[in-house]
Amino acid sequence: MLMNMSKSWITFLTITLLHCLAAVISQPFDYPTANLSTSWTNSISANHSITFADNSVVRSILLRGSFGPRYACGFYCNGTCDSYLFAIFIVQTNSGGYITMPSIGFPQVVWSPNRNNPVRINATLGLTAEGDLILRDADGTVAWSTNTSGRGVVGLNLTEMGNLVLFDANMGVVWDSFDHPSDCLVPRQMLVAGKNLTASANWTEGGLFSLSMTEEGLVASIQSDPPQVYYDKPFSKKYSEGRSYAEFQNGSLALYVDSVNSSSSPDVTIPTPLAASAQYMKLGTDGHLRVLEWEDSWKEVADVLTGYLGDCSYPMVCGRYGICSNGQCSCPGTSFRQINDRRADLGCVEVIPLSCNASESHSFLELNDVTYFTFVADISNTDISSCREACLKNCSCRAAMFRYGSNSSNGECYLPTQVFSLMNNEKDLTHYNSSVSIKVVQIAAVETFPAAAKGKTSLLGPILGSTLGVFGAVVVIGVTVSVYQRRKRNTRDVEEDYLDHVPGMPTRFSFEELAAATGNFDKKLGEGGFGSVYEGSLDNGTRIAVKHLDGVGHIKKSFLAEVETIGSIHHINLVRLIGFCADKTHRLLVYEYMCNGSLDKWIYDSSHEASSSLDWNCRRKIILDVAKGLAYLHEDCRQKIIHLDIKPQNILLDEHYNAKLADFGLSKLIDRDQTQVVTTMRGTPGYLAPEWLSAVITEKVDVYSFGVVVLEILSGRKIFVQSKPEEERYLLTFFKKKAEEGLWLDVVDKCCHDVESNMEEVEKMLRISAWCLQSDHENRPSMSMVIKVMEGDKEIKKDIDYNFLIPQYLISKTPETSSKDVTPLLPSLLSGPR
Repeated sequence: MLMNMSKSWITFLTITLLHCLAAVISQPFDYPTANLSTSWTNSISANHSITFADNSVVRSILLRGSFGPRYACGFYCNGTCDSYLFAIFIVQTNSGGYITMPSIGFPQVVWSPNRNNPVRINATLGLTAEGDLILRDADGTVAWSTNTSGRGVVGLNLTEMGNLVLFDANMGVVWDSFDHPSDCLVPRQMLVAGKNLTASANWTEGGLFSLSMTEEGLVASIQSDPPQVYYDKPFSKKYSEGRSYAEFQNGSLALYVDSVNSSSSPDVTIPTPLAASAQYMKLGTDGHLRVLEWEDSWKEVADVLTGYLGDCSYPMVCGRYGICSNGQCSCPGTSFRQINDRRADLGCVEVIPLSCNASESHSFLELNDVTYFTFVADISNTDISSCREACLKNCSCRAAMFRYGSNSSNGECYLPTQVFSLMNNEKDLTHYNSSVSIKVVQIAAVETFPAAAKGKTSLLGPILGSTLGVFGAVVVIGVTVSVYQRRKRNTRDVEEDYLDHVPGMPTRFSFEELAAATGNFDKKLGEGGFGSVYEGSLDNGTRIAVKHLDGVGHIKKSFLAEVETIGSIHHINLVRLIGFCADKTHRLLVYEYMCNGSLDKWIYDSSHEASSSLDWNCRRKIILDVAKGLAYLHEDCRQKIIHLDIKPQNILLDEHYNAKLADFGLSKLIDRDQTQVVTTMRGTPGYLAPEWLSAVITEKVDVYSFGVVVLEILSGRKIFVQSKPEEERYLLTFFKKKAEEGLWLDVVDKCCHDVESNMEEVEKMLRISAWCLQSDHENRPSMSMVIKVMEGDKEIKKDIDYNFLIPQYLISKTPETSSKDVTPLLPSLLSGPR
């Protein structure tokens, strides 16, 4: 067996592979392994390229087995072949080892790492000399990587189980695909605690559903904030040590707890059919977990969760707000209508949308004999009236769900921010003594609770200006500036002592620890105005981005500002500061790693390859994420935080293109009762609001910068481009002209292919940008107002002035001639390939 190979045999194998695998065309029929420095190209003329009856294409790189359904990996497209996945798929092979073409059913993709980043013809996959498996698009940009350089990898193997493995000289596993599942499990594959399956919507990992293994058991949930659980299979005993995992076995999905070896018995077993042929398990976009088996085609042989849940217990069986009854879908009362009259399963929408600015008209529609698939108590030991009042006071609340306690009028209250499918209480379901009240705009008294409606105006008046509750509770920032506490220390010692006494600080690292974590700072991700950023990994495997502050001029000010500002606050749209280092002369900041890097890489792409991958929905989501992050800083913290350097280089994207604000080195904290602050000019030319000329600013300078960023995202270009014709060089001047002419489409990035089908939304976003760019800061909206407009809860201002004030210094000042507080126009990456 491979595990018993001697080093000489490995050497022989490597030499053999050098000859046999130097090019794909020289591979034999069964070629499950590859050596270092091997690469493959997604070429139309490549060997082992098969086009199937449905026009899907596979170009196999590795193949395991010689007859029947077998695993292969390589490039795959689903029929249109505009883009390709690198994938592991099940194919049918004949006795000669050739992939055959049955009329239906093959190939079947069971794993892919680049669902969110497909590649094109002439993309390459390479196993580098350093041991990193890298997928590059045709233009050379990195689409995906195992990030295993320097970890002793000597080869690549596709196992008989369908596991893609990078192994070392001792045949130990360095990296494997089983540990990074996508939406499928194959037999003998484990889903360990902390990992999950994510349903695929078309090509991308955009599905709403996920199946996760936790230390408590197996959990299926639908994406919301927070996620709503629709299936929960707990362990029978409490987790204490070891590891927990689920394994897809022949005849079951077995759950193990506290297991350290494969000989232990499962704690919980979920039955599945015994395999008569090839099988795999897939989480679908409808939330169902199905087992499929090959007969004369792929057929569903089990719906794993439905036996426990019933058809009506899936969150989207009848869409949002839909009510499921014996498999039939309907809408709740006259306050809702079907999205599609011919497709009741697509869900319902409000006849009159809810609006925070019209909250005095909010009431409730009571649903009798209706339950919800989940219940998580937000308030305990309360009564139903208080539960409804709490929902009325929370703009993001969409329903008040109440469950009575035994022998009491009190109980628990659940306030979901999104309402998915509901279900009638059927005889075979547990009938809880519960109430479901959906928040609606009052249409007819027969649908409302008059008692709950009384007196609402007086309760809601003080909260009309509140931001959406989905951004989380206010986090206390314990920042007390007291640098000169110790009389006998020099400036450096005072700073270090101060950081140790600021409450809520993240982890403090030594310089040696961070040098080891980054391989002595050998992989630079980018650089910004105050330092360079390096990729690294902590001992627990957490990937990090380490910013090493360079120079002496503004190190202390930038370092303290960043640590104090984001060291003890947390928000989904702010890059998380994991830790810092203040060690003698070294000043370093440790952030979460953001694999898609900074936004400028995606919207300033002259080759249009990156920008074309950002469709309209993705761009809109990025804008909304930035708005939410700024609204949190301006309105939800104890002290108002003004970022002062909002630009694409300081907006980072994670693997799902969620946007997060970064680089708080110039930020300013002011008391909440302060309406303005006097400070020296700081920021980046082109993003500076006109009021900087007076040095008296408010948080509206961030709103102005946000308006510029929105315009850049929509137009796909920088604020100032010297090579453009004179009338187009400065984006605001060009925007003003086109807005006045009503030629909105002329401003928008031509690489955004679906822009014309969303022109109404695009024009609305351009108007929001113009609103944020008003010369008088008092005429600009707050960030919470921007969010309400984007989400349809507020109308945009009618009389927007497009005569933007454009001080010449904003475009003429260069990094060399600018004030020392102005950051240079350099890429400011915290992470991500470039």
